Amino acid sequence: MKETINVAYAFDPKDDIETQYQKWLDSGIVYKDIDLGILTEHVKVDLSFVSQMDVKEYTLYQKWCEVHEKYPTQETSTLFGTEMQLIDPTQKAMIDEVKSNIWTPDSPDAYLDLEPVLVYTDDSSEKVSTGMDGTSVIQKVKRSDLPERWNAARTFISTMKNNSNIGRNLNFFAQDKKTGKYLGVICISSDFLDLTPRDNVIGWEREKKTQGGMINYTAIGSTIVPFQPLGYNYVGGKLLALLCLSDTVQDLWKKQYGDTLVGVTTTSLYGKTKANGLSQYDNLDHWQPMGFTSGSVSFEPERSTRYEIREWLKKNHTRKYFEWYVAKKSSGQPYKRDHKNRSLSFTYSKLGIPKELIRSEHARGIYFSPLYDNTYDFLCGKCEGNDLKKSFETSTESLSNTWKQKHARGRIGFLKKKNKVSTETLFYDDLIYLSWQETKDKYLSQVGR
Repeated sequence: MKETINVAYAFDPKDDIETQYQKWLDSGIVYKDIDLGILTEHVKVDLSFVSQMDVKEYTLYQKWCEVHEKYPTQETSTLFGTEMQLIDPTQKAMIDEVKSNIWTPDSPDAYLDLEPVLVYTDDSSEKVSTGMDGTSVIQKVKRSDLPERWNAARTFISTMKNNSNIGRNLNFFAQDKKTGKYLGVICISSDFLDLTPRDNVIGWEREKKTQGGMINYTAIGSTIVPFQPLGYNYVGGKLLALLCLSDTVQDLWKKQYGDTLVGVTTTSLYGKTKANGLSQYDNLDHWQPMGFTSGSVSFEPERSTRYEIREWLKKNHTRKYFEWYVAKKSSGQPYKRDHKNRSLSFTYSKLGIPKELIRSEHARGIYFSPLYDNTYDFLCGKCEGNDLKKSFETSTESLSNTWKQKHARGRIGFLKKKNKVSTETLFYDDLIYLSWQETKDKYLSQVGR
């Protein structure tokens, strides 16, 4: 074991990878002894449990684990006895605030009055006021709770785990401009590097994507989740998918990263396994189906076991640990993408974990929206940026009107005839206090909503 030296490691963007590595080694890393046999047993036990689940049950189980990790509780004495309460009372206040701001229609046709807008959830917002000379003055107003509010909303309005993405990320609330009420959450992230069906349609060679840097001109809608009952009553997921293509998103991508956004990718939760074969992206204007992923769901061990894996890697495969968890590019972004899956796959191979415990075949639908008529030519290097020709109107107003006229109207009309209009918000914060069995009994049928 190396002797600890009390020199804190600090990333310097001027350092190349080798310099970073040496500085990190010299900072006095603390190594923990992790017994290989015990680690192997922990991994096998964890994976044996989850590998027996189908994709819907595993999706819900990951959500349950996420909620219990992020929102820990403790038994507290009250006037009425004892009850489980959140350890951090500010979390309850945040949850209550989000719940109180969900848009709920006062009539089935209330959607016609909506004026959807996207609000970027950085930690500040612009406030426009009028100066003494009558001119507009733009001030930056600190809104430090916006990211936490977005994360609380994302966690509890979907049964899908709220994964943080490595690389570029733009998080938005979709809100009604008139009332400020929430319609949904969106995250626009760094695109998947390899999606063979999509890349074949585009004619995209990997070298052009990577060394040519063209992958930076596309993004992925990694989170596109409506609040309920907007999602159920009015196919609100289609509204959010359209807003992913809006001028608001395109302009911010250009401002934040310097690249023109020419196309957006997304994948469905289910693909060929879904009963009716459809997702919210099917039959949706401007989104083109591109086939299916090669298909697999990678099972993960429990949080405590993942910690043991990291400590084992740090001591026994130090260079790999450094590249996956510490090293950065000069831009400050991680040196290697997808460090979690890289480290788990590597560890499974070293521990000899059986393949049937590691992953389950599960294809997802792939969808792509080219924002320009010649998006494919641009991505393949056949034309320049100043030659791009816009494919369709991407104002928020125009996209919202498309949703209202082509999708929401038919959906709510159908539900009215069948007397099936919903009033449920389906906010899953009660998972905080439910056991896994209680969660499965109550919510397994709702996975994917």
